[in-house]
Amino acid sequence: MKKTKIVVLTGAGVSAESGVTTFRDSNGLWENYKVEDVASIEGWYRDPALVLEFYNARRAQLAEVKPNSAHIAIASLEQDYDVTVVTQNVDNLHERAGSTKIIHLHGELTKVRPENCCNDRDGYSEETVFDIGTDRINIGDLAPNGAQLRPHIVWFGEAVPKIEKAIDAVEAADILLIVGTSLQVYPAAGLYRYAKSSSPIYIIDPKDVPVRDGRVTHIKDVATNGMEVFKNILKSK
Repeated sequence: MKKTKIVVLTGAGVSAESGVTTFRDSNGLWENYKVEDVASIEGWYRDPALVLEFYNARRAQLAEVKPNSAHIAIASLEQDYDVTVVTQNVDNLHERAGSTKIIHLHGELTKVRPENCCNDRDGYSEETVFDIGTDRINIGDLAPNGAQLRPHIVWFGEAVPKIEKAIDAVEAADILLIVGTSLQVYPAAGLYRYAKSSSPIYIIDPKDVPVRDGRVTHIKDVATNGMEVFKNILKSK
């Protein structure tokens, strides 16, 4: 029997309860850095050493946090459903919780690539992306092609190479679940519009969300509590 397809779109709110800092909850500052200085391509060109140090600290933080019950609940959906996670988060908490199909829209904190590499429809080729775990990267650390290594992060001002793959997943979903995202960062914020008209949409977020759609059920709670509510809804169907 063919399993029901669930696509889970996650944002910073799903990792916040693990202690991962988000910049949108602190007046545009991220760990006291201006977002444009550490999360934009212009910031990289201005001061790559500053950007590298910022992401070195973010990787070090990953060793101190762990998946929370929301990550684990999302992973557990795979027991009964065909689940794809589309995440705006760059941490690896979904992987560590056990999710197996994950599309990282904004890159991955534990990976680096040459600063001069290119992308295509399916994202960056495996040959140009390197998994370094929580290690540091400094000025002078070079890729095999001789270029400076940079974080494998999609910054403001850069294209989102995996957005089409995410659109394909949402279009095929029987159920769309949105967890912990403000739906303010595009193009990810517009993904729900690609869901089939017959597919219900559930949004878990303690704040009001800018979505006016009759298919939407808003579970107004934090991710950990909201996932329990969502799983109970699935059980009742």
